[in-house]
Amino acid sequence: MGDANGRQAGPRCIALVGPFASGKTSLLESILARTGAIQRKGTVSQGNTVGDASPEARSHVMSVEANIAETEFMGDSYTFIDCPGSVEFLAETDGVLPGVDMAIVVAEPDPKKVPALQLLLKRLEERGIPRMLFLNKIDKVDGRVHDVLTMLQPASAVPLVLRQIPIRKDGSVTGFIDLTLERAFVYQENDASEVIDFPSAERERQIEARFEMLEAIADYDDELMEKLLEDIQPERNHVFKDLVQEMRSGLICPVLLGSAEHGNGITRLMKVLRHEAPTVEKTCERLGYDGQGGTVVQVLKTLHTPHAGKLSIVRMLSGTVSDGTFLFNANGKESRVSGVLRVMGSQVTKRDAAGAGETVALGKLEEASTGETLRADKAPEANFVKLAPPAPVMAFAVAPGERKDEVKLSAALSRIIEEDPSLIVEQVQDTAEMLLRGQGEMHLRVALERLTGRYGIKVETGQPHVPYKETIRGSTTVRGRHKKQSGGHGQFGDVVLDIGPAPSGEGFVFTSKITGGVVPKQYIPSVETGAREYLKQGPLGFPVVDVAVTLTDGSYHSVDSSDQAFKAAAQIGMREGMAACKPVLLEPIMEVVLNCPSEATAKINALISARRGQILGFDARPDWPGWDQVKAMMPEAEIGDLIIEMRSATAGVGNFTARFDHLAELSGRLADQVLEKHGRQAA
Repeated sequence: MGDANGRQAGPRCIALVGPFASGKTSLLESILARTGAIQRKGTVSQGNTVGDASPEARSHVMSVEANIAETEFMGDSYTFIDCPGSVEFLAETDGVLPGVDMAIVVAEPDPKKVPALQLLLKRLEERGIPRMLFLNKIDKVDGRVHDVLTMLQPASAVPLVLRQIPIRKDGSVTGFIDLTLERAFVYQENDASEVIDFPSAERERQIEARFEMLEAIADYDDELMEKLLEDIQPERNHVFKDLVQEMRSGLICPVLLGSAEHGNGITRLMKVLRHEAPTVEKTCERLGYDGQGGTVVQVLKTLHTPHAGKLSIVRMLSGTVSDGTFLFNANGKESRVSGVLRVMGSQVTKRDAAGAGETVALGKLEEASTGETLRADKAPEANFVKLAPPAPVMAFAVAPGERKDEVKLSAALSRIIEEDPSLIVEQVQDTAEMLLRGQGEMHLRVALERLTGRYGIKVETGQPHVPYKETIRGSTTVRGRHKKQSGGHGQFGDVVLDIGPAPSGEGFVFTSKITGGVVPKQYIPSVETGAREYLKQGPLGFPVVDVAVTLTDGSYHSVDSSDQAFKAAAQIGMREGMAACKPVLLEPIMEVVLNCPSEATAKINALISARRGQILGFDARPDWPGWDQVKAMMPEAEIGDLIIEMRSATAGVGNFTARFDHLAELSGRLADQVLEKHGRQAA
């Protein structure tokens, strides 16, 4: 697998991850230009990069999906996957990470981005994915790079180990010293750095920084620690071996420097990857796979294209796949590969069979989904990973602009959800709405833009209605009488109902106390049905809960009475009686768990109080250093745009989960506003 110097052969798959606007897409573009995969380097601002080629990404000048590109460097093959940085699109990253060999974490020297950096590093740490940090925009660092690392360190559970230090001239960063090679380089704009004579003025700083690097890796190597204690310089090969082993084991996160915009540090990064990035065999080990299962692939992403149809981006874990290969999912369902394709941004081209380590698109695997493990062997086996889409935090009510597009909209939504499982479509019976739920306002807007741009569907949107309910506080006895004569048999039903509140949570309770057959037994179920159906919309205009109805008396006609007549009589009685029972409005109260960096907890507490929430308490978030978890009760009416303010207060990283807890009475001005908006007034 490797040569004497530890260099690994074979195709590798590298994820580029990092906070929003950290420079991932620019880094991908610089890598592709430096390695000759593209002739001209594009820029994000000009909208001509290989990554972020979708109309939505170009429109918003941000990554909204994972972008794949291939290249070669010094005879080795690489696939880079540029993952979105916004927390709203992290589900894309979650699908990609299981199948990559390692991740390059792109960070910038900005303290405001530390929480977002922690969010991403946590994902890598939990999945055991080897990682390096590329400190981008090094030209914008004014102080010591050591201080920048101290600022970033809380985001990482393992030591950030600096492998390079910048060289400055007249206040500008002009190059770097590689602490492992002990060589100095000067940057060349959009070109490989040049080796220069070691600056004597930097010698003392280099010795100090190299010792710190060696101390960090010696924590996991007793032999190296002994040499340091005895002031013996370790062999360079020994240092490289430790760096590689500890990075691959997730014990350290090495840090390289550069500027994606200016193409600085790119060649050095690629050489480090060439010698130190693991291959698919190590990835199989991480997934618990011995690599001996014939043809096995991991689905990283699903997309629907106008011309090629459904494509599954897969990492080949073992075996080969060619046009016509049959693959089976964990349920034993079969799909036949219709084309093996190379992916380069938004462009896909046909290619020959793919082998272990390669990352390709497979056409029309109708039974395959993101996160699944597919095998050529028909015997079902479990998936290597289990993707759990994050809980939705925001929703839009959606409807087709024209009724004729209902079926078309449903089909388009199913495709969009297949591409992005963090989107959820829900039909809400109480409000008769279709809701599109997702990870934030931008996430939902991008989904709607795809419906319009890609599928040509006009979609009407609005804020979801709150599923208010109503109940009663008083009691009454009422007679409901339905009599109609229209020639031939008429209709006659007569009931006396006792209406009153039921215990909270009981819903609808119906009892019959009929004696003497004044209402025949066969009609009593119709009375219950009539009363129950009325409760779909009470006197305030909302579904009614916790009501007890007792049938106490009535009368019938031997010819004109019927099930329908008694059902109508019950509805008449309910309509008249309920208005006299002091109806009150109920609003749903949610139990909310909010996660935020500790420095934002006070803001979150204030936000909860401002939204009529009741704070139940807060504590440190389990396994998240520097984070708190706040629990509260909050009206559902206040949660609709909660995530917007929450992310504003938490540098874009806060999140929450909410579940229904109970109904509570809403009165006064707020109740009046709800009723006025709903077009009803309390009786």
